[in-house]
Amino acid sequence: MDLYNVYPLFDINIVKGEGCRVWDDKGTEYLDLYGGHAVISIGHAHPHYVECISSQVQKLGFYSNSVINTLQTAVAEKLGRLSGYEDYSAFFVNSGAEANENALKLASFTNGRTRVISFKKAFHGRTSLAVEVTDNAKIIAPINSNNHATYLPLNDIEAVRAELAKGDVAAVIIEGIQGIGGIVVPEPEFLQQLQVACEETGTVLVLDEIQSGYGRSGKFFAHQWAGIRPDIITVAKGIANGFPMGAVLISPKFTAVFGQLGTTFGGNHLACAAAQAVLDVIEDENLLENVNKVGEYLMTELKKIPAIKEVRGKGLMIGIEFEEPIKEIRTKLLFEEHVFTGVSGTNVIRLLPPLSLSMEQARDFIARLHKVIG
Repeated sequence: MDLYNVYPLFDINIVKGEGCRVWDDKGTEYLDLYGGHAVISIGHAHPHYVECISSQVQKLGFYSNSVINTLQTAVAEKLGRLSGYEDYSAFFVNSGAEANENALKLASFTNGRTRVISFKKAFHGRTSLAVEVTDNAKIIAPINSNNHATYLPLNDIEAVRAELAKGDVAAVIIEGIQGIGGIVVPEPEFLQQLQVACEETGTVLVLDEIQSGYGRSGKFFAHQWAGIRPDIITVAKGIANGFPMGAVLISPKFTAVFGQLGTTFGGNHLACAAAQAVLDVIEDENLLENVNKVGEYLMTELKKIPAIKEVRGKGLMIGIEFEEPIKEIRTKLLFEEHVFTGVSGTNVIRLLPPLSLSMEQARDFIARLHKVIG
């Protein structure tokens, strides 16, 4: 059996990781400024993470959600405390798309409506309704195209108000910072007005923090820079440092109903051990402080480079936009300077390194980038 060929692959086989570095099967070392799509939050093979997972799997890797799992309770308690959402409830799932599916389903259960407002260049996942609210027609299959989604320009509050006035919008879903859309930060005033507009119309506000959450922006959640509190928050990627996991964080205004939501693997014992380790390291190693310090350095230095058109983002979620397509720059960074980065469209390089990226490694990246672009 062959692999279903849907990924264009670099001819590189990564076999080992440590902190912000990875190695291929030929022994070549790379600086990881992408973290596998913002997944590696506390660094590759962090000793505490390895110990937590290893210890747990020796005892119990999985049992169903039909019994008490005190690991879920512990993760929820610590997540609430570190994020400032102690009064919210957590529903653990397997991925970001699944988190968004459940968030939108819960919104529709709550107000009985069927339409969702999303935004231009939004990305929320590849399953059923999550892909329908993603602004990319190429990945929406006919079976998923059911006229549930309306895409509006980001930061246009009047356009949102006009749609909400129609009375049929179940939810507004928005990324804390648009990731695949090019590292675009919503204006704080827009998010504040959006929260008010949703409250006034009984519309559920869903903040997709799957890529921008878990400390990546320098606060636990990117929307916290705007001082708002959404009805539902979805998380994944950095939640478990590479172990498949996601979560829906739900306001106390919602009432849980037996059987309304469900999952087989979500919140399993091994996933919770991984998630607990991530929260431990974020707190014990002051990673949010590091994100702000190193992120500010990178943003400042990148803005000094004449070849760069614009630098966007917060913390260690950075978009570097060039006037010209960046394929050659990214290729040289990878194969000549041995640095992993991401892309958005044809002109934007995305930096999503582990939150533990050091100042020395940040300086090293800037030096390697100068070698590539002059």
